[in-house]
Amino acid sequence: HGWSARSLDGFLPSRYNVFYVSTPYLYGTYNWSATNVYILTGFTYVMSNAVLNIEPGTVIKGVSGTGTSSSAANDFGCLFVCRGGKINASGTAAAPIVFTAEADNLNGNLGQSDRGLWGGVVILGRARTNTASGQGNIEGIPTTEPLGLYGGSDDNDNSGVFRYVSIRHAGSLLGPNNELNGLTMGGVGAGTTIEYVEVFANADDGFEWFGGTVNGKYLVSAFNDD
Repeated sequence: HGWSARSLDGFLPSRYNVFYVSTPYLYGTYNWSATNVYILTGFTYVMSNAVLNIEPGTVIKGVSGTGTSSSAANDFGCLFVCRGGKINASGTAAAPIVFTAEADNLNGNLGQSDRGLWGGVVILGRARTNTASGQGNIEGIPTTEPLGLYGGSDDNDNSGVFRYVSIRHAGSLLGPNNELNGLTMGGVGAGTTIEYVEVFANADDGFEWFGGTVNGKYLVSAFNDD
């Protein structure tokens, strides 16, 4: 598994267990293991006070969809870390964490022009923004949905760790000028670690910041549309 030509060509079954994430709201603590492939079947929210821990080498895939729903439960894969929630995705150079499309076999079957095949990753915090109210509603989610709120007054807010992560083939479209980015950050605080992150072949921006104080570094944005 993984070493033979037949395996690399996709003719042998995956050595991983496939776990479909069908619960849209994650409460408590979740531990995602590198022995599984996780399929995001819709919008998945790490709720306030919840923690999502992801092991190095874990693969997370998002399904494609129409994006026509007006509710919080849209039909393409996307991961939201809400205000007060936390993600600990600490990969390594030898075992990065990969977010990609369900159609990606991780063997080169998708290339730099395969974009918009799932949603992306959104991290929302409580750091300051320059909006009149000090907060906003992130793009890529209906404006009536309170889970999309970001911003506040805590510039040291901590949304967790996002290190050695590759985000590929994302950026599904909800409507004109309302696309999801590879990694969207709304009001993310300086207590958050974001470093060694690649966004590849996204349909909108690789990275987009809406306010916040996080010090992202070692970022690569390649073959993205915006």
